[in-house]
Amino acid sequence: MIKALELTDLVKKYKNFEAVAGLSLTVAEGEIFALVGPNGVGKSTTLKMIATILTPTSGSVKVFGLDASRDAHAVRELISYLPEEAGAYKNLTGREYLEFMAMVFLKDKARALAAAGEGGLLSGLGPRLGDKIKTYSKGMARKLLLARAVMIKPRLAILDEPTTGLDIVNGYEIRKTIKALAAGGMTFVISSHNMGEIEYLSDRIAVINNGRLLACDTPAALKARFATDDLEEVFIKLTQ
Repeated sequence: MIKALELTDLVKKYKNFEAVAGLSLTVAEGEIFALVGPNGVGKSTTLKMIATILTPTSGSVKVFGLDASRDAHAVRELISYLPEEAGAYKNLTGREYLEFMAMVFLKDKARALAAAGEGGLLSGLGPRLGDKIKTYSKGMARKLLLARAVMIKPRLAILDEPTTGLDIVNGYEIRKTIKALAAGGMTFVISSHNMGEIEYLSDRIAVINNGRLLACDTPAALKARFATDDLEEVFIKLTQ
């Protein structure tokens, strides 16, 4: 098994508050791995440490064997990160935004244009790519942002609440895109409060509370452990 991600005794402290308290887990290459838990228990903090935005207080994050603190630049070449509250430049068209962001990440014009073209297809926005982003619905903007995150073909895509606030159709289309990309070998670490989404997408789920790992297994194994067909019930029993 190739380890796409390995967290070892990961800790993040803010003065007297410990947001992440000794978290250890591994994610295999090509896996869709979900990180779930109540609000404010360290999920987004963990994702930001994986994305090299935050530095751990102690412990380590390794992405395909590279230390995210010591080798941050090299790790950034392998990952893409979509935060929950990501935004786009509203006065650009969707196509201009994808081309601009592709150049930021890839530097080479030919590669950037090819990636932006792929992003346009992945977004499913069609002719609306020629319209300014300020005219987009929330669902359209989120699909554009997901396309931006995956068009550069990262080995590891980190998605924080990828379908938050979206309607059924837009949420379904984003989940379908994630599934297809994972089938092609891309690894995903996602966080979501939507248990139906988590069950549909995830190969394995890590449930955390107060910055600590409570359980990590497949959706089926977690439901069997608690003798229920309801993943929400598993979540509630673990966290309460």
